[in-house]
Amino acid sequence: MKLKNKTKIILLVLIVIIIFLAFFLKNNYKNLKVGNNMSNKSIEEFEQYILNISSYEAKIEMIVNSNKTTNKYVILQTYEKPNKTKQTVIEPSNIEGLETEYDGQNLIIKNTKLNLSKIYENYENLVNDCMTLESFISSYDTLKEKNKTKIYEENDNVIMEVEEETNNYIYNKTLYISRETGIPSKLLVEDINGEEVVYILYNEIEIK
Repeated sequence: MKLKNKTKIILLVLIVIIIFLAFFLKNNYKNLKVGNNMSNKSIEEFEQYILNISSYEAKIEMIVNSNKTTNKYVILQTYEKPNKTKQTVIEPSNIEGLETEYDGQNLIIKNTKLNLSKIYENYENLVNDCMTLESFISSYDTLKEKNKTKIYEENDNVIMEVEEETNNYIYNKTLYISRETGIPSKLLVEDINGEEVVYILYNEIEIK
């Protein structure tokens, strides 16, 4: 009787292990398949993939250079098409918890530590923000017809560039995307003199 119980337990454990392995292999095969699909895409397909991003969540490290000073930030960003965006500061500690939300019309700035908020109605300037992926996509998509964009491959990356002639401070924006995964790795913003104004590193990003 004890032997039968032990046999049942062993069989049950084996079944659980088999189910777990099947699930694990299926997910890994799916991820591998997605990666292979991205690596096999043409440069034009890569371009369309980025331009058609509808939402994402990202944890970024951002360095801003201005007036001979350099400031570093860690920020959580979320975006949902067509224009709903949110940014939450994690670092530095003196502005930790500062949130900005935009719903396509109104801008809301919150200080969660002080429980304060301010609403700016009919705010349109956020669409020109150089610190978000969606702003890059919007600029690239708009200026593509004017031949102010470039896309090419370099060192296992697909690189997309857009030239903003109307803004000397935010003149050139360059997005680096992994050729293997299709995931953005960094975004650089330069002024008209080629000086780096903003450097964004995508430490974590989930594209939906």
